[in-house]
Amino acid sequence: MSGPDTTPEKLADSPPLPESVRDHLGHELRGVLTESAPEPRYLGDEPTVPEKFEPQIRRLETRLKTHEEGTEAVEQALDRILDAFGVTPREDEGRR
Repeated sequence: MSGPDTTPEKLADSPPLPESVRDHLGHELRGVLTESAPEPRYLGDEPTVPEKFEPQIRRLETRLKTHEEGTEAVEQALDRILDAFGVTPREDEGRR
């Protein structure tokens, strides 16, 4: 076999490629790899939710709806209590 010795012992002693050469080769390699690689698949890419996630999503949607409706109910109840006592919230305090 002709050419330089490429055994692991010899490779460890050889100096690394200059940074500009490494950058160029990296750009070339990324160009080749990205052309042939398929697009990555993410959970939101499918038009429908996978069946195995449907029970968890239903529970989350129920919890979110319950939280929103509960928050609105508490807000309305507090407004009625304040109205009953004739208290008006100050505008500069704002809601938290």
